[in-house]
Amino acid sequence: MSVTGSIKLNISAGLASVFVALTLVLLKLWALGQTGSLSVAASLTDSSLDLMVSLVAFVAILYAARPADEDHAFGHSSVEDLAALGQSVFIAASGCVIAWAAVARLLSPTPSRLTSEGSGMAIMGASVALTIALVLWQRHVATRTGSRVVRADSLHYMGDLLPNVGAILSLWASSRFGLTQIDNIVALGAASILIFGSARIFLAAWHALMDRAADPALIEGIAEITRNWPEVRGFHDLKTRTAGAVVFVNLHIELDGDQTLQQAHAIGASLRRAILKAYPQTDVIIHKDVAR
Repeated sequence: MSVTGSIKLNISAGLASVFVALTLVLLKLWALGQTGSLSVAASLTDSSLDLMVSLVAFVAILYAARPADEDHAFGHSSVEDLAALGQSVFIAASGCVIAWAAVARLLSPTPSRLTSEGSGMAIMGASVALTIALVLWQRHVATRTGSRVVRADSLHYMGDLLPNVGAILSLWASSRFGLTQIDNIVALGAASILIFGSARIFLAAWHALMDRAADPALIEGIAEITRNWPEVRGFHDLKTRTAGAVVFVNLHIELDGDQTLQQAHAIGASLRRAILKAYPQTDVIIHKDVAR
């Protein structure tokens, strides 16, 4: 896929995330007013943070799409990792707040009461449908473009599905059997999912910001292409690092020293095109050395 195509897909995923998050906030705010359910409140808190984080992620996607300039010779794609790092912090904080409220209600001598459970279940059902649609589109985009911030957003929304379903079940249990404490248990489980999910997002973004090497399978694929390329007698110093959705590749190839500069350049250029075709998310720099 071309760089322009990847940018358009990433932007579409960002817009979809913002639209869905805003819709979910409005729906769950109404549901909370109707039911007084803590599991709905937990889901509302999560969706409110989703909206803020999705806005930040969308801005990050737009900024990452900017071309390289004099001050940023390798482009601006690292902003995606910074956005993902920020996402993880907000997600963890929301999980801690929800867990605290759930434990407080569980320990309270006066059990909480829920109302209008039917309306709440209808709203949460709509929320589940919207979230599934968004996750499917985000996973499609992340697979096509390799965007880390879109993948992080998708993972978070996937984590939202279980709490939303749990909220529906807790409202049903309250309506059918009067078991209001299930609402608090579901909220506590949702908080745990948020906290552990945020840790995974944080580590992935941290590794990228620390210039961790790319996936070993990608590195081996580039090595295999280079190893079998015509007139390349060897290669060394194959180094990679990731920044957002981009994998930067530096490679030294060994060529016949009797070749002309034009011939050497043609070999390097054709190899670079082959690598970009196999791995379009890469940015490749090839150095030519004389074979020993």
